Amino acid sequence: MSRVVLEMSGISKRFGATRALDQVNLTAHSHEVLALMGENGAGKSTLMKVLSGVYQPDAGEVRLEGKPIRITCPADAREAGINLIYQELSVAPNLTVAENIFMGSEPRLSLGRVDHASMNRRAEEVLARLGARFGATTPAHQLSIADQQQVEIARALAHEGRVLIMDEPTAALSDRESAQLFEVIGKLRDDGMAIIYISHRMDEVYKLADRITVLRDGGYVGSLTRAESSPQTLVRMMVGRALDDFYPPKSQTGFGAVKLEVQGFKSSKVESASFAVRAGEVLGLAGLVGAGRTELARLIFGADAKSEGRLLIDGKEVTVKQPLDAIRLGIGYLPEDRKGQGLFLQLSATANTAMNVLHEHARAGVLDHPALRALTRKAIDQLAIKVSGSEGIVGGLSGGNQQKVLLARWLAIRPKVLILDEPTRGVDIGAKVEIYRIIHELAAQGVAVICISSELPEVIGVCHRVLVMREGVIAGELDGDDVSQEAIMTLATHHQAA
Repeated sequence: MSRVVLEMSGISKRFGATRALDQVNLTAHSHEVLALMGENGAGKSTLMKVLSGVYQPDAGEVRLEGKPIRITCPADAREAGINLIYQELSVAPNLTVAENIFMGSEPRLSLGRVDHASMNRRAEEVLARLGARFGATTPAHQLSIADQQQVEIARALAHEGRVLIMDEPTAALSDRESAQLFEVIGKLRDDGMAIIYISHRMDEVYKLADRITVLRDGGYVGSLTRAESSPQTLVRMMVGRALDDFYPPKSQTGFGAVKLEVQGFKSSKVESASFAVRAGEVLGLAGLVGAGRTELARLIFGADAKSEGRLLIDGKEVTVKQPLDAIRLGIGYLPEDRKGQGLFLQLSATANTAMNVLHEHARAGVLDHPALRALTRKAIDQLAIKVSGSEGIVGGLSGGNQQKVLLARWLAIRPKVLILDEPTRGVDIGAKVEIYRIIHELAAQGVAVICISSELPEVIGVCHRVLVMREGVIAGELDGDDVSQEAIMTLATHHQAA
């Protein structure tokens, strides 16, 4: 039978003048997956960091199994059976799976030495419970991201966890790996664990959650059972308004001349690719993970070397051997990993926005800082970036605002062609709508946009035409009424429609 395991009542937290949480309530039950939803900046992560001992609340109470509990540090949370798995995993690659699971709490022999036999045996028991496909002595550096998540979950089980918090756990997983994770979550729920699941993906919430709690602007909006909720209701709760026009209307006018043409591109991961994209067109690039979409984008941008093929801009053949060549030709590329490959998190919004156009704002080698700040302030206003001025540090921004800073960098080069790889990954619904608006404004200005996305509704809603890749080749093209999820998946998997 389900029972209340965790109660958070009246939790408040301020950082200086910023109110991060204001009288927030949350209740989690055993045998339950509770989805915690809200836009970036709504307070979800702050609330979970209070629960896991990273932050101390200014007011409020936490009760575990009906008893008040004081959590002063992460060690207190782990001792109480509360475990938080961050989006950025904390598995040590140089250790074995068992050493990661029992890090800091290794079983010891009489002389203080680690009891590796006992540790490995206990680790194998936990891994068997999860149905893991790797062993206790496997080096962690050999594991996929999905397997590393299982190690984090195993760590919680080994310490008799009662509450498991998962923050955007599928952000870097393929569909197959996500399905594997959902099976594990189902087992943990059946075993009686209380699971708090943070996600922006509505389909995941409806697949997993028994109840949904929504935060907005640091406040508690309400909780619904899955049966009581609908996408429209949840969006209204999260953003305070209905989003009837989720995708902006596509331009019905004809496109301009061909801006970019790829002829016979080949590499170790791209077997063959030829296509063209016109001014004002949003061209979708769909396919399963590993189909070669990102690899093709990197070839166009010069981040990787092609073995064969020609690239034409405005009908003229060009040579792109490195990203700087592409930038000079007016080609921008927003990578799927904005933190690892795109942004300089420790630098300001100005430094990030102006990175590619510093030469345009310098005289005799001296930067014109007022001009750079003006450029950034214009981008902040144009893209509605929520940042504390042009000198605000990018690492402290929400995912959606970080993505818009990265977009601002590419807008600064006045691109002819803009390649967007997973442009809305890890951003909230409100930010997604704003990014879709920006994409179509760019197309209306004559930019040729190539949009790579694993979210099929996004591909269909944003793109005028869709190319589907499979195993390194372009398996087919869909246009107009032919664009559908079934048609895309048929091409992506080589399955014949019934």
